[in-house]
Amino acid sequence: MKSSLAALAAAAKQQTAILKTMTKRQGITVAEWQLLLQLQAGADTQEKLAAVMQLDTSTLSRQLANLVKKECLDKQAVGRDRRQLIYSMTATGEAALAQIGTDYQQFEAAVFDKWPQDEQNLLRILLNRLNKSVERVEQ
Repeated sequence: MKSSLAALAAAAKQQTAILKTMTKRQGITVAEWQLLLQLQAGADTQEKLAAVMQLDTSTLSRQLANLVKKECLDKQAVGRDRRQLIYSMTATGEAALAQIGTDYQQFEAAVFDKWPQDEQNLLRILLNRLNKSVERVEQ
């Protein structure tokens, strides 16, 4: 039997592989999907996105440019010098985000299909406790 952390790492690896497949079907990467989620949540400038996603500006610029090229985002220059950009999601980006959300909900439902609600709740509690323990050790 695997240790708790090894089992958690294996499940995370499987979940990541499935998420890559879901996002690829929509023509975007997992990182681009996460960017779209942050845009949907209200982070609409490169500065806001860099702060919330903890990415350097060159990585973020490349991902934003890719999403504009894939027609998932629009950008609008604002300000006196027109150097600040405001990003907004296009219908293509919104459709991709909605489809991935639906696919992910179906995946999650399938994973926990045979789990009673009390066990699902217990798992959440234990995972939150594990997360806090790992954070404590990191400090």
